[in-house]
Amino acid sequence: MPVAPGVALRVLEWPGAGRPFLLVHGLASNALLWRGVADVLASCGHRVVAVDLRSHGQSDTPPEGYTTDAAAADLAALVAELELVDPVLAGQSWGGNVVLSYAAAGHPARAVGCVDGGWLHLADRFATWSECWAALAPPPLDGLTAATFAALLRRRHPSWPAAAIEATMANLRERPDGRLVRHLSLPHHESIVRSMYDDPPRRWYARVGVPVLLLPAGDPDGPSAALVDEAARLLSRARVRWYAGADHDVHAQYPAEVAADLLRLV
Repeated sequence: MPVAPGVALRVLEWPGAGRPFLLVHGLASNALLWRGVADVLASCGHRVVAVDLRSHGQSDTPPEGYTTDAAAADLAALVAELELVDPVLAGQSWGGNVVLSYAAAGHPARAVGCVDGGWLHLADRFATWSECWAALAPPPLDGLTAATFAALLRRRHPSWPAAAIEATMANLRERPDGRLVRHLSLPHHESIVRSMYDDPPRRWYARVGVPVLLLPAGDPDGPSAALVDEAARLLSRARVRWYAGADHDVHAQYPAEVAADLLRLV
């Protein structure tokens, strides 16, 4: 679907007559991670769209536009192009920042769901951008094969359904020599992280007037609890539902449970 001159994004769509959902992945991820959630939402009669953002999955790779606000503008164009009426938007990780930016700009939305994202303020953790990038730059994949990567995922995420492992594999593409390479290039990855450093989510909280559901993963008494509490306090209509002990990709790990929580937004 076209969202800007010369820029088209790949979308996955499940038909339905009910209120539409727009599902947004995190940094260096892709739309397929939402497949389990989308199947449940669609089975309840909702129209569902999951999108690959710029340079992710099978979407176009333009030379610029790798900021949180630019991604939110792409969502607004997509909502208009697909004629999604007052959709519920859900974003995971960096996607949580993106959907908050979208809602803060006043684009059409019934409600917003933030899945283990939307409250990470990188400038609070790192005194300088250089320190931030040194800590968060993705590790190299040189020499890694698809079989090796799949085995690594299964060891790290034994509770994930097979579809989630397959979807995570789609974050990469296989070269003719059998080695893997990322869809998202290192410069574009760095640009997005820099945007997260420069534009903390709290800059949007006061301008988000729709209901927001925060779905953090991990320990409710852990280091992220204060940030989640801050977001719930500063957002005008927020609720929190913890997934204690869950992985960061909680939507892939527990798709039925996340879908049930999102359904409560409508």
